[in-house]
Amino acid sequence: MNTIAIYFGTDTGRTRRVAKLIAQKLGMRAQPPLNINRVSVDAFLANQVLILGTPTYGAGQLPGRSVDLAQESWEEFLPRLQGRDLSGRTVALFGLGDEQKYPSEFVAALSLLRAAVLACGARVIGAWSAEGYSCKASPALIDGRFVGLALDPINQASLSEARIDAWLQQVLDELET
Repeated sequence: MNTIAIYFGTDTGRTRRVAKLIAQKLGMRAQPPLNINRVSVDAFLANQVLILGTPTYGAGQLPGRSVDLAQESWEEFLPRLQGRDLSGRTVALFGLGDEQKYPSEFVAALSLLRAAVLACGARVIGAWSAEGYSCKASPALIDGRFVGLALDPINQASLSEARIDAWLQQVLDELET
């Protein structure tokens, strides 16, 4: 299996911490995680297997300048992927949000990441059950499953590590199929 590239967007550092934990758990199977604002499109396209992470801002937005981040993030990077070919690549997604404060937008940015990589031809794996969450109306929910791992570090922090472990096992199993 190719090594797994892990890219994330962040402002507060929470998504970076999750990306680092994922990399640690994957060990030699993963490259060190990088903030997407430090990645060129060519470097991104050089990977066959990617894990992409994002928080959700405001009304379901990706991190970026329009939500007053000091640096560029997914919002600025994704348009650079338009028209690029990601066929043959596999992508798994994870997202952070607050399902109590923003129940209708919980991890909604995952749906934007998913749409962008699917439009470029990538295979997306790692859909995650909505069981155990109170959120029922997020754009990131399709048929009772989130389009990637959904984490709530505010209200369900104690569940995050076990969810990451289970999700990573699921992703590794899906990579084999």
